[in-house]
Amino acid sequence: MQENTTSFSIKNWSDDDKPREKLVQKGKSVLSDAELIAILIGSGSRNESAVELSKRILASVNNNLNELGTLTVKKLMQFKGIGEAKAVTIVAALEVGRRRRGENAQKITKISSSKHVFELLQPILGELPHEEFWVVYLNNSNKVLHSSQQSKGSITGTLVDVRLIMKEALELGAVALILAHNHPSGTLKASEADKQITQKIKNAAVGLDIKVLDHLIITKDDYFSFADDNLL
Repeated sequence: MQENTTSFSIKNWSDDDKPREKLVQKGKSVLSDAELIAILIGSGSRNESAVELSKRILASVNNNLNELGTLTVKKLMQFKGIGEAKAVTIVAALEVGRRRRGENAQKITKISSSKHVFELLQPILGELPHEEFWVVYLNNSNKVLHSSQQSKGSITGTLVDVRLIMKEALELGAVALILAHNHPSGTLKASEADKQITQKIKNAAVGLDIKVLDHLIITKDDYFSFADDNLL
């Protein structure tokens, strides 16, 4: 006898429990993260509603959407009730969200705090599985002239060419720099190597009358600022 797998489909729920209808009637902001994910996957299984399944998936990443965005299709398919099509839909939706954050970050043209740097670079660096080192070049009004990747390394480290950073700064006419790199491990602690490269770049910049204003360590959800912690 064929199992009835449609009883938990969203279309069969009462009106009060339908996330799609709730979004239309009350607006997107009133929906929980689980309800939004439930809309993406459409249905659960015979024993679990789409919202319950979504809650279980979110619980596995501590209810953190940034963490959810790092899950692969293969990883999502390990949840009972999530096939390839549903997994692809979740991954695609979260990638759209990440790119949208990136476009919003591009609107930041002037840096006035470490948070601005985090907002600028987190969409680029926050979810990478490997380490990258970036430099933000500023003019005398702290407006962003350019930001660029200086090196790309493994999860254990990266190499930085100080001479190339100075060359680019001179070509751009930059008077200040902000350094940034990510820690894929999620650790928000400056290593000795982090401190050494900061000092090395700072020493090189002094001779060219260029200031190093900060160095940020960026993770999925947070950041560490050398300037805010008085390490510069």
